[in-house]
This record gives sequence, structure tokens and C-alpha cells, in this order.
Amino acid sequence: MKVTLENLTKVFPGRGKGAKEVIAVNDFSFEIPDGKLIGLLGPSGCGKSTMLNLLSGLLTPTKGKIFFGEDDVTALPPEHRGVGLVFQNYALYPHLTVRQNILFPLQNRKGKDKLTKPQMEEMALEAAKLVQIESLMHRKPSELSGGQQQRVAIARALVKMPRILLLDEPLSNLDARLRLQTREELRRIQRATGITTVFVTHDQEEAMSICDEIVVMKEGLLQQMGEPQQVYDDPANHFVASFLGTPPINQFAGTVKGGKLYIGDQAVLPVPGVSDQAVTVGIRPEGFVLQENGAFTCQLKAVEVMGRDITVLSTHEACTAPAIRSIITAESRVDTAKPTVSFDLKPHKVLLFDENGERIRF
Repeated sequence: MKVTLENLTKVFPGRGKGAKEVIAVNDFSFEIPDGKLIGLLGPSGCGKSTMLNLLSGLLTPTKGKIFFGEDDVTALPPEHRGVGLVFQNYALYPHLTVRQNILFPLQNRKGKDKLTKPQMEEMALEAAKLVQIESLMHRKPSELSGGQQQRVAIARALVKMPRILLLDEPLSNLDARLRLQTREELRRIQRATGITTVFVTHDQEEAMSICDEIVVMKEGLLQQMGEPQQVYDDPANHFVASFLGTPPINQFAGTVKGGKLYIGDQAVLPVPGVSDQAVTVGIRPEGFVLQENGAFTCQLKAVEVMGRDITVLSTHEACTAPAIRSIITAESRVDTAKPTVSFDLKPHKVLLFDENGERIRF
């Protein structure tokens, strides 16, 4: 099911005397292709959960329209939209078994949509098998691990075969190992069902690893939408570049003079076509190449051997952070007896931004 948002806006009134209204979603327009897994990504307070609630019908937009396929569902109540919603805290009924939790949305069907008991039992079992919890059907939520509870919540959302599946930070309550396992499982389930899925998270690594496309938000505004690797490699602005990446992008105060990029007094890279100006320089951690006489020299701080690669920690007066993190191959050898370390830079891993945070391409 294709989902289209047209100039969607949600404004909340201010709380207290003289308080300003809050624009949680601001003139948002984009299209979610049929059968894709889309990640809504951004820092806390950027409007991503509000967006999910607008899609589900729990909130009514201030203006704009929402289409599921060709159907305008903007004014349609939640129960008639055909959405499945999985909450961050699972929201399972504690007094019901796993089987009863999964059956619950089917038992509430009325009229022509009402199902027989054998039909409901068959659908519940199929949903349980899909998330691999069919052996837990007689347990109560309190008898399950966090990951198992999450699977029950997903099965309950899937059992009614929704047109759209909405996931609101579904992995944030799990430990690191279980998060990794469950996000792989989410991807498998989404591919198996082919249901258009919107996945809300503040964890950019999580979104980039399982989503077909990501939508980066800031203060209710759409910053960029695209395939995860494309957005990472070619961010539209300073915010997107800073938000995506683990470790985060290294940032420097720089200048462009005569077609060359300077960090401090070092000419580190030719930047043809860029006019002379002050710039913010972003260098991805993997954008450094260790060279004895490299163009960019920093003060060596420490070397972290990670096994598959090496992280060099260094400092430079133009860097906006306490340390520069440079990731180089494990075969490289850093002379820790020297006070400095030198690099050449990979041009496609160096990003320039103007004083307004907009991207300068070269």
C-alpha cells in the first residue's frame, strides 16, 4: 500500500499564559512506496512520533492530507484505516495469554468482517509462527522476556493483515544483543509479509541497517529522504551529516582560498569551483589515509586497536570536538613514538558547508 503525505502539518497549542504554539510537523510532503520499510529518523522532539500518530489516526492534522493508495484517509477514524500499531512499551494485556492477546483484534470485528472461531484460531497461529512464538501461546506476558513480548505485540498487529504497519521505537527497551537480533527479525517479517512499514527510531544505526529508505527529520521539518547509504554519503546539509554516522563526523573550521581547502594553515585538499569563503568541514572517520608526509597533520593522542580496524585519536586546533577519530585499516602502523600523525584525505569523504549549514559541493 502506497502512502502519500501532502503538506501535512500538526500544530499543538501552547501551554500556559502567553506560551507559543508548537509546530510538531511542518508542511511535510513525501511518498512511501508500496511494500517498503521506511525509517523516520531524528532526535527526540523532532516530530517523528507525532507523524506516526497522524498516520494511524490517533491525531488529526491541522492541515494537509494523508492518502493510503488512492484513498484519502485524513478524516478516517483509526479503526477504519487498517493500520497495525506497535508501541514502544508493547502495551500487552497482562491478564491475557499470548494466544488471547493475538486474538483480541480479531474478536472485535463486527458485521461482514466477523470471523468464525476456527478462522480466528488459524490466523492467530499463523501470526505466531511468523514471529516464531507458537510454542509460547499459553504463557502470560509476565512470563516472557522483553524480546518475546515484543514479538507478541508484532503478531497482534500483523494478525489482522493491516494495510500499513507502524512501529514506534519498538526496540528501545531491549538490551544491545537482543536489539540486534530483533531488528533482523523485523526485517525478515516485513519482507515475508510485504506490508508497507513505517519504523520510528532515534537510533540512526538501527534505521540504516534495516530500512529501504530513511526520512531524516528536525523540528518537524523534512531534512532529507533516500536510501540509507545515499543519505550517508551525500547529506543535504550540516544537520544530516552530523546526525548520521557512528562514530560521528569530524568537524573543523576551515577556509577556501584559490580553489584549495585549508584547515588551519594546511592546504588539505583541492576544491575546484568553490569560491573563497569560510566553511565548516566535515570529514567522515573513514575518510583518512595514513601517510608519513600527508597533507593534514594532527597531534597524536592515542591509538585504539579494534581488531578489524584501528582508530587513531588526535587533536587539531581547528577541530570543534575534543578529539578527531580516524578509522584506518588494521594493516596500518602508527608510529606512537612521534608526537604527530599525518593523513591524506579521501575527497568523497570530505563535506563542506556554508555559514547556514547548507552543503557546498565540489
